[in-house]
Amino acid sequence: MTTMTDASARFREFKMPDVGEGLTEAEILKWYVQPGDTVTDGQVVCEVETAKAAVELPIPYDGVVHELRFDEGTTVDVGTAIITVDVAPGSGPAEEPPPAATEPAVAAAEPEAGAKDKPTGRQPVLVGYGVAESSTKRRPRKGTPVPGQAQPAARAEAKAAVQAELNGHGTAAPAAPRPLAKPPVRKLAKDLGVDLATVVPSGPDGIITRDDVRAAVAPAEAPAPAAAPEPVAAETVAAPSGAAAAGARETRIPIKGVRKATAAAMVGSAFTAPHVTEFITVDVTRTMKLVEELKSDKDMAGLRVNPLLLIAKALLVAIRRNPEVNAAWDEANQEIVLKHYVNLGIAAATPRGLIVPNIKDAHALTLPQLAGALGELVSTAREGKTTPAAMQGGTVTITNVGVFGVDTGTPILNPGESAILAVGAIKLQPWVHKGKIKPRQVTTLALSFDHRLVDGELGSKVLADVAAVLEQPKRLITWA
Repeated sequence: MTTMTDASARFREFKMPDVGEGLTEAEILKWYVQPGDTVTDGQVVCEVETAKAAVELPIPYDGVVHELRFDEGTTVDVGTAIITVDVAPGSGPAEEPPPAATEPAVAAAEPEAGAKDKPTGRQPVLVGYGVAESSTKRRPRKGTPVPGQAQPAARAEAKAAVQAELNGHGTAAPAAPRPLAKPPVRKLAKDLGVDLATVVPSGPDGIITRDDVRAAVAPAEAPAPAAAPEPVAAETVAAPSGAAAAGARETRIPIKGVRKATAAAMVGSAFTAPHVTEFITVDVTRTMKLVEELKSDKDMAGLRVNPLLLIAKALLVAIRRNPEVNAAWDEANQEIVLKHYVNLGIAAATPRGLIVPNIKDAHALTLPQLAGALGELVSTAREGKTTPAAMQGGTVTITNVGVFGVDTGTPILNPGESAILAVGAIKLQPWVHKGKIKPRQVTTLALSFDHRLVDGELGSKVLADVAAVLEQPKRLITWA
């Protein structure tokens, strides 16, 4: 007979890792394997979306997939087993692996009359989570029902039954057994506000499926009767594309992943760091001419050359001239931490939301190197392959709202950073140049900074230096 120790050694659980810094959960976007598939050490088995990025997870051992613990689209806490692998397939029958730690064991229903001839061993309570009959004794887990010992819920029910009898209400009916369902299905029911006790199961052994839960919601989502004065269409959960269902008056989009993290970070930043924003409008005609010249420069061949490249370089020059702006506020130690390096963040809009990857040690890069780093950062973000590490450790950020035709804005600081520069649309406008009104390429810059770290004088100097470089790009040489 195979012992539990043998089964534990044979079945390995792969748990949701913390793929970033301090992440607590991730959503399973896609499974690349199914039960019965052979996997090898280092093989990618799924893609998950954390609060910072989409990440592919490799399995750390060889074997055969025994079970996928969660469906695609499920948000799972870090440290929770998501897949079980049989690392010794073909070695004979073995006990099923223990159930996932995220769901306590479900007590089996009391045997009905006439069921005494049925096996008395433990019966499977969740699909794929059952335990084969065994004479092996194990110490019960916390929260697991012990035969012959009344549980808190059972004691409460018994007490209620006795009280009902004393009150003349007759004998109380025994409580119904807990509905059987996998953890993802329970979560779906909780999210939709469905009581599993009211759901009619269609799965094997009385298991409630996701379709059962959705079917239970359907009656509540039916259109109002025609006699109603103003029928309201049912609210719907948005498809990944965000498209509204035909006739729907509202669309509900779950807040999770990158969007959820961004919202929390922005609220924390806005109500922690006292923001100050300053604006300046500048003639960037010479910068635009330099961009065109650089596109034909052999040293920049094959590189992405655009106004953002020179704006980034201008900001780096301004930081070199005003290094105190590149700092962080350490609340715990009551210290200002001056950074002697610049990890330049570039805000990027992606299908999953706004992310801010940063270019490490951008201050040390030449113009061609900076162009290469910017091009790689943008391409990676568009493909949804930005890693959590690429979004950690930023010191200052640039957000280019001008690509949307917006003149400027009041950007909110990326948490932990001291400043963020918003770049508006570059437009041909009438401008006084050498005493005459001429059409010039003009843009508006906005610099938000943490007023605990940066006073008005320092913030003004930084913004003025950025504008001066963009107005006279030759300062990139003289100020470098």
